[in-house]
Amino acid sequence: MKGILYGVGLGPGDPELMTLKADRLIRTTKVIAYPTLAGAESFARSIAAQAIPDDAREIVMDVPMTVARQPAQDAYDAGAAEIRAALDAGENVVCLCEGDPFFYGSFMYLFARLSADYDCQIVPGVTSMTASAAVTGTPLAARNEVLTIIPGPLAEDALEARMKDADSLCIMKVGRHLSKLRDVITRLGLLDQAIYIERATLAAQVTMPLAQAPEKAPYFSMILITKGADPWL
Repeated sequence: MKGILYGVGLGPGDPELMTLKADRLIRTTKVIAYPTLAGAESFARSIAAQAIPDDAREIVMDVPMTVARQPAQDAYDAGAAEIRAALDAGENVVCLCEGDPFFYGSFMYLFARLSADYDCQIVPGVTSMTASAAVTGTPLAARNEVLTIIPGPLAEDALEARMKDADSLCIMKVGRHLSKLRDVITRLGLLDQAIYIERATLAAQVTMPLAQAPEKAPYFSMILITKGADPWL
């Protein structure tokens, strides 16, 4: 019998936001896989650390931080090969994923490589988007409003076109794109409605109006914008 691969969402960083199912699977599975970035400590592992069994075997996928995609693809190929060997041996494998596995989640790269051959089950997690809305008291959408999710690396013309028609905006992957994003938001007259959040739910969490945000942003940061009057009144 082949093992089962679980893609487990861990939430945005606060371990208490892990689901009961995520916690149970991590505690009862003896093979735990997770990504790291360029040899740094794994953020995913740090969220789940208290639940990982002392005798668990850990599969670490070191993903290089480069613009070129091939080095990252090679890292996921190598990780998938290790996971495949464990599954073929009948062992279940939990793959840790920050946030939700299917919402900009790293697990999707493993799912693409392994789901055709193995039973892959997804455990959803709290997203950084909904966590940021919670910590800033920002309802994202109501009634017939349209919520638009935009990745920060898009070109300025694409960003502007997508921002114009949205009722509410969540801009992900801010990081090194903060200056460009702030320019576009200012040009559209939305700066006063924009909230900046970094490291939501963590001890180092920062929230402030985008107009007051620093010049540089960490990778784990985003911008929320809601237009118009409060729709829930």
